[in-house]
Amino acid sequence: MVKAVLFDFGGVLVRTHGQELRRKWEINLGLNEGELSTLIFESDVAHQATLGILPERVIWEHVSEVLKLGDESLEQLKKDFWQNDQLDMQLVNYLREIRPPYRTGILSNAWSNGRQLFTEIYHLNEVVDEMIISAEIGMAKPDARIYHYAAEKLGVNPEEAIFIDDMPRNVTGAVNAGMVGIHFVSTSQLLDILSHVL
Repeated sequence: MVKAVLFDFGGVLVRTHGQELRRKWEINLGLNEGELSTLIFESDVAHQATLGILPERVIWEHVSEVLKLGDESLEQLKKDFWQNDQLDMQLVNYLREIRPPYRTGILSNAWSNGRQLFTEIYHLNEVVDEMIISAEIGMAKPDARIYHYAAEKLGVNPEEAIFIDDMPRNVTGAVNAGMVGIHFVSTSQLLDILSHVL
């Protein structure tokens, strides 16, 4: 029996609608398409920040150094990079509706500013019981330990939890840890699946 539902943050609850601003920066900086996101999310520095080894600010210091940006340009890049991120209110309302009887949570590979972002900008603390943030606990998806940790925080066994993520490897990680995994493609697809599972 399912007792808990866990959502990924970036790519599920919050998604980037349009890459125009990011692409504009790439063109101005002479970068290939997608290269800016790779620099920000996939560098060794970013991976260490995801595990809480380094604070979030070091990622941007690294970006500034690689791209040779001054402070003002870096701040504008940060603003533009996140500009088109939008919270999926349909999913937020769904999270409100299923509590109780279901326990709900966010399980995110996020940096040291994750909790502040989730609460102060998106107010997601109001719709979930727990927020499990990789940088705070030194574990990241798809490590099986983080799924077990999340289940324990929600007071359920792994097999009693559903985990939703837009990245197949993280869904596989959840399944390997004993959870029911759902690969997020669209809001309508997810809600249709959940209507049959819950």
